[in-house]
Amino acid sequence: MIQRIQSILLLLAAAAVFALFKLPFGSSDSAIAASNLFNDGVFNIQDHVGLLSLFCGAGALAFIAIFLFNNRKTQLTLSRISIIANVIGIIFAVVLFMQDSNAMGAATPNEELGLGLPVLSILFAAFAMRFINKDEKLVKSMDRLR
Repeated sequence: MIQRIQSILLLLAAAAVFALFKLPFGSSDSAIAASNLFNDGVFNIQDHVGLLSLFCGAGALAFIAIFLFNNRKTQLTLSRISIIANVIGIIFAVVLFMQDSNAMGAATPNEELGLGLPVLSILFAAFAMRFINKDEKLVKSMDRLR
């Protein structure tokens, strides 16, 4: 059933990831020519193909899991993979930033709202998994009664 709470949570998880297209991880006051990430003054997911593919995959998996309400095990698996992709994306973004910090010199970037969106997506997906597990236990208990 699409109106279940886990469907809403998975939709929020996907929306948090796809909001990264509009909200950057960080920005600087001016463009830094020597930097790969801040050469346009903004560090977002479009700065690296790996970031783009990881976060798009995480959002797509969370969105696809909404429609797999009949198959809760597959829904759980896709939610787990979405969380893993978000974690890998966060780590990859931090690694890219650390590698690029030498080229920035004395310039300090400002943190933006996009920095917390992958974490928010992970929380929504984890709560959705909790409710999916509750439904699975309920169905198993009903099967025992039959």
